[in-house]
Amino acid sequence: MGEFLDARWQDILFRSYQHTSLVVQAIILATVIALALAVLVTNYRPLAPVANALPAIGLTIPGRALLGLMIPLVGIGTLPSVIIVVFYAVLPILRNAVVGLQAVSPDLVEAARGQGMSSVAVFFRVRLPLAWPVIITGVRVSAHMSMGVAAIAAYALGPGLGSYIYTGLSQIGNANALNYALVGTIAVVVLALILDAVLALVGRLTTSKGIRA
Repeated sequence: MGEFLDARWQDILFRSYQHTSLVVQAIILATVIALALAVLVTNYRPLAPVANALPAIGLTIPGRALLGLMIPLVGIGTLPSVIIVVFYAVLPILRNAVVGLQAVSPDLVEAARGQGMSSVAVFFRVRLPLAWPVIITGVRVSAHMSMGVAAIAAYALGPGLGSYIYTGLSQIGNANALNYALVGTIAVVVLALILDAVLALVGRLTTSKGIRA
């Protein structure tokens, strides 16, 4: 293992950067999409059952099967990888965003409107800050899940550490097969833990002290 790491540490670091970059960008995009959908759902209550059902249904779709459907449509490489990671990343964030926004007291919203706030101001100054702790929890769950989903991107020649995992699995019996699989898997777990710690810090820094208390 030592010789394996010594010979490939630069490539491992580069692929770790690719993996993290893919996940972080997908999480940012997924958060924007999920918040937009959550606002729509909370403003039109009949859509709430649909929003609750979508994550449950979406999470039952095998990642490899979805990637297989994407390849004929958008080809191989980074694009199908981004699409599949964003798709799965949206689901837990959407669920938590809907729950968080629905939990905001209507009395607080009405009081804010009574002070002359516009709908946009009410959302960004009242509803979103109060719902944020629940939303950021969904983002953290999404980040953990996306780290694993991003590894599937290797099937479409996408970026990241997935290629190490699948190289190891496809070369079982060869000298470095176990090294490839272990390095890829352990690196994904370590990156997931680091990203979760960063998101936990971001959540703490962006949450009102009154809500944290």
